[in-house]
Order: sequence, then C-alpha cells, then structure tokens
Amino acid sequence: MVPEPPRRPATSDRRFLTVAAATAFAVVFAGFARSYFLKSLFGGPPLPGLLHVHALLMISWFVLFFVQLRLSATRRIALHRRLGVFGGALAGLMVIVGFVVARRAAARDLAVPGDLEFLGFLLYALLMFAVLVSMALLLRRRKDYHQRFMLFSCLSMVGPGVARIPLEGVPVLSVLKTGGPLGLLGFMLVLAYACIGVDTWRHRRLHPAFLLGLVLLATEDLPPLGMFLASPTWLHIAKWLVS
Repeated sequence: MVPEPPRRPATSDRRFLTVAAATAFAVVFAGFARSYFLKSLFGGPPLPGLLHVHALLMISWFVLFFVQLRLSATRRIALHRRLGVFGGALAGLMVIVGFVVARRAAARDLAVPGDLEFLGFLLYALLMFAVLVSMALLLRRRKDYHQRFMLFSCLSMVGPGVARIPLEGVPVLSVLKTGGPLGLLGFMLVLAYACIGVDTWRHRRLHPAFLLGLVLLATEDLPPLGMFLASPTWLHIAKWLVS
C-alpha cells in the first residue's frame, strides 16, 4: 500500500485560508477605494445610507470568516456554531441588500450603455455567493469542505471589485479585468487557481470542494454568461427588474 501523505497541521491550514481571504478583501478594497473606502480623499456627493449598510455587511463577512477560523483553531466549537447561525442570517441579508443596491444603481444609470449587462453580472455574482455559502452550511460537519467553500464565498466577492479597478492602461494587467479570450484569466479565477495550486501542493491532492468551487466561479467569467447578458432576453428581464 502507498502511504498517505502526512497531514498538514491545522495552524498551517488556518494561515493559508487567512492569507487567501485577506488577498480577496484587499482586491475588494482597491476596487471600491475611490467610491467608498477612501471617498473622503477623492470627493463626490454623499452616499445613500443603504450603501453604507451594504459595505458594512460585506466587511462583516470577511471579519466573520477570520474570527471563525480562529475559533475553530482554538477548538471553541460551541461559539463557532452559534456564530455560524449568525453567519447564515448575515449571508441572506447580504444577498437581499446586494440585490436592492444593484437594482437601484441600474435604475439610476439606465441610460448608461452596458449598465443592464453589469446588473446581470452583479446578480449572478450574488447567486454564486449564495450557492457557495449554502454548500458550506450543508457540509458544516465536514471541516475540510466547509472551510474551502467559505473561502470561495469570499473569492466570489472579488469580481465587482476588480470591475472597478482601472487596469485598462496597463496591458499586462488589463487581462486580469477582461479575463482574456476565454474569460479564464480574470483576477478572481487567477486567485482561485493560486489557492487550489497551493492547497493541492500542500495536501498532495486536488480537493473536490475547490474543484466544484472553481467550476462555479468560472461560470462568472466564461463567454456564455456575457452572451446571455447581452441578449434581448436578459435586457427585457433587466428592464422589468428596474422598472
């Protein structure tokens, strides 16, 4: 029999998950720096209260992820589970508020070319976030699956942030925004590739949760979604949503 590779210590796993999620948050921060996080430095009109709620929920999700990793590592399982219930409610609220924010933004900028397509992209990102969180909660007793799906729920929030980073003037980096010819080189997927590569190297196997998560995230960047969002069918649905 071939001996199994040695198991990596939990501390190493926690460090890996923390760095990956922190990188995702850094991208989100960069994308929304001008319009929100550093808005006081760039000026502009005051933001609606709902946008502050939306931002607070998003930040809370990352904070909760880091706290839950710490609680799991220190074996404070009872508190970890109680916070998990709060996390499920938080995720549901994030989807609801995210939908309202995206819809209002699209209704306000209805005359802007491509805005209805961007609305579809945002709503699809919310859907992928909801699916990943649901899978994490359903497999909460399988720690390895649970943590990886939760990490990918953080990665799923990168797309809207990347879309707002002005990378067009840097040819080498602009592909991270456009995703390249097949949409497979977007920053969200590159970050997912890095996570999968490191995790696979460390554990000597490709974890099924990461594989499934990658497939779900890839659907956000692949051409079929863009083709559908540019179709008359979606434009008709989107106009109904914002009317």
